[in-house]
Amino acid sequence: MDKSSHNRRGFLKLFGLASGSLALGRATSSAQEKQIKSLVDADISSRPSGSIYMGDYKAPKLSKVKIAFIGLNRGFTHVASTCALPEAEIVAVCDLHQDLVDRAIKRVKDKTGKDPKGYSKGPDDYLNLLKDCQPDAVVISTDWASHTPIACDCMNHGAHAFIEVPLTQSIDEIWKLIDTSEKTRKHCMMLENVNYGRDELMFLNMTRQGLIGDLTHGEAAYIHNLRDQLMEKERGEGVWRTGYMEQINGNLYPTHGLGPVAQYMNLGRGEDNFASLVSYSSPAVGRAYYAKEKLPSNDRWNQGKFICGDMNTSIIKTKLGRTIMLQWDETTPRPYSRLNLIQGTQGCLAGFPTRVAGEKFNNGNYHQWVEGEKIQSIYDQYDHPLWKRMGEKAVKMGGHGGMDFIMMARVIECLNKGEPLDQNIYEGAFWSAVGPLSAQSVAQDGQRINFPDFTRGDWKNTLPIPVIG
Repeated sequence: MDKSSHNRRGFLKLFGLASGSLALGRATSSAQEKQIKSLVDADISSRPSGSIYMGDYKAPKLSKVKIAFIGLNRGFTHVASTCALPEAEIVAVCDLHQDLVDRAIKRVKDKTGKDPKGYSKGPDDYLNLLKDCQPDAVVISTDWASHTPIACDCMNHGAHAFIEVPLTQSIDEIWKLIDTSEKTRKHCMMLENVNYGRDELMFLNMTRQGLIGDLTHGEAAYIHNLRDQLMEKERGEGVWRTGYMEQINGNLYPTHGLGPVAQYMNLGRGEDNFASLVSYSSPAVGRAYYAKEKLPSNDRWNQGKFICGDMNTSIIKTKLGRTIMLQWDETTPRPYSRLNLIQGTQGCLAGFPTRVAGEKFNNGNYHQWVEGEKIQSIYDQYDHPLWKRMGEKAVKMGGHGGMDFIMMARVIECLNKGEPLDQNIYEGAFWSAVGPLSAQSVAQDGQRINFPDFTRGDWKNTLPIPVIG
């Protein structure tokens, strides 16, 4: 559901604001700090009775996955990918806008011959979808504030929940997702598509082979100029996403760069885990400048005040003492980057542009990167087996260079075979938690903030993600 009234309700609940529209007022810094602290402190030390740990959970096999989609703006890409997977059947689609529902239904009919049901009668119509169609799995591509209530409803109705990034901006809601998943024994996976990019898969393969030795440091980012979202007035992410920049000063979108680096390091999977972070933000000036330059003086975005710094930089420390530099900037006009750097005792792998250096590359000349035309030899040697199997079809399907298709293919494949998912609920929790944790650190002038242990200690016995063929 591409998001208006339902988003607003969740958004206002999250921040405790009493406004009747998305024209949200400015929150004071003391109120923001108090609210953030209450969310971060919502830790839970014991697992409720009857619940189970979901880290390596194997759900019963589904020979044909009945799948539904809620939210069809970003979600349309997932619909298109799933149409090409014969082991799945799209049974329903849902959005607040009828034209988006119609478009998705037409795509499914054209590609599969099936006729999914459409739901667009308001922000709660997805509940009718769950009751009528009883899907095995639901893909949720709505606004951030509605992720948790929709996902919990899906799991409580017997469906696995697959949520767009990030899971939420609230530690309290992360715990709700975990508790519901553990209670219902339904998967709750955050759809971090970047983990399925060609370079990210290759770097995972190379680190698993020990090509850069013992891992010591990573760098990750989401640097993507999205300031033109200020122009979106009726539809699109800018309608609801920009409002967060008036309410939170931290990293609002941490998972794209962090997810792959975390899996290179096996964080939360037996070897190591997140321990703490410190975070700082630059001045919040870029959005205000752009609004003043491009929008009328009486425009909604020229009336309030942006408090979220243009660039947020966090340093994460792991339990083994490794470090990760994580940056976020959706405002500055500069080229896109996720950094995607991982280094170890014998070398370094880096992205944007893709390059490698170390003792085992370029005849041991680690003073020069293997890059440009020479990088093809690295792909030839170390492409991940999953990319070798699916990459050609993925590129033809499109969707961020093919990563969207491989992600959905793996979701369906794991459900078909009854295998653990490539990303468990706890990984999505740790990666998403950087949002509220970074905001708390910024509000306290870079104070160190500890990560809650969302696994309740069970990360130590969780298997590393394998290099799957």
